[in-house]
Amino acid sequence: MFRVLRCAVVLLVMLTPGAAAAQSAGAIVAVGGGGTTDAIVRRTLELAGGRNALVVVLPQSSAVEGAGDSSVKMWIDAGAKAAVKLDFKDPAAKARLEAASLIWMPGGDQNRFMTAIDGTGLDDVIRARYRAGAVVGGTSAGAAVLSGLMITGDADLQSLLSGKTVLAKGLGLWTDGIFDQHFLKRLRTNRLMSAVLDHPAVIGVGIDEATAVIVREGRLEVVGRSAVVIFDARRATVTKPDPGGVVSATGIATSVLREGMTYHLAQGAALIRNR
Repeated sequence: MFRVLRCAVVLLVMLTPGAAAAQSAGAIVAVGGGGTTDAIVRRTLELAGGRNALVVVLPQSSAVEGAGDSSVKMWIDAGAKAAVKLDFKDPAAKARLEAASLIWMPGGDQNRFMTAIDGTGLDDVIRARYRAGAVVGGTSAGAAVLSGLMITGDADLQSLLSGKTVLAKGLGLWTDGIFDQHFLKRLRTNRLMSAVLDHPAVIGVGIDEATAVIVREGRLEVVGRSAVVIFDARRATVTKPDPGGVVSATGIATSVLREGMTYHLAQGAALIRNR
C-alpha cells in the first residue's frame, strides 16, 4: 500500500517539467526482444538515475488491451521511483515526457508506433529529452523505432537484392545505424545486410533476443544472454546495382559481440572487454 501511495505522489511530480534527475549525456537502450533480462534492466535503471528514475512507458506499438502494464511493473519492481504508462492524447503527455529520466517503448509493431506519434509533436519532446540526458529505450519494435532509418519488417529474407529491405523514418535518436531485432532467432541476416548495402554510410546492428545494445558516448555496449552482429560497410567498396538487382561489396567489417564487449563507432571494428 505504501508503494502505491508513494508512486501516486511521485506521478504528480512527474507532471512538472524538469523534475527528472540531471544527467550529463543521454543513452539509448535497444533490446532485441524475447525478454529483458535482469542485467539489462539493472544497467538501464543505473543509467537513468537508479532509485531516482522516473519512467514513462509508451505502449503505442501494440493494440493489445493492457499493453505496457507489464513494463510499468518491471520498472517499479526493479526499484524505479515511479513508472507511468502514457497516452499520446493525454493533455499532460508533454509534461510527463519532459520530467522522465527513462522513456521506454515495449514491443509490437514499429510502424504502428510511428503512425501513432506522427503529428503529436511528442517525437520532438523525446529527442529533446535524449539530448538533455534522458535514457530512451525499448524492446523489439520499441528498439526498431530508435534509429533514423527504421526496419519496417517488409523484406526479402531469401536473397540479397537492392531495395528489398523497406526502411521508413524512425525517431532519429541514433542516426549512425539501423537496429534489427530477434536477429539470430529469426534468421534476419539478409534483410539487415541488404539495408546496409543500400545505405553504407550507416552500420547495421542485429540484436538477438534477451540481448541489448547500449549506445552512449560513441560506443555500443552489449548486455544480455546472446550476441549482437554488426555489419559496417562505411569503409567498404559497394557496387550499386539497378533497383532490385543483386547487391555486391568488398571489405565489409563484420563483428560478433557478446556481453561485456564494446564497439567503438569512430574506430570501426575496434573492441575492448569491459569485464
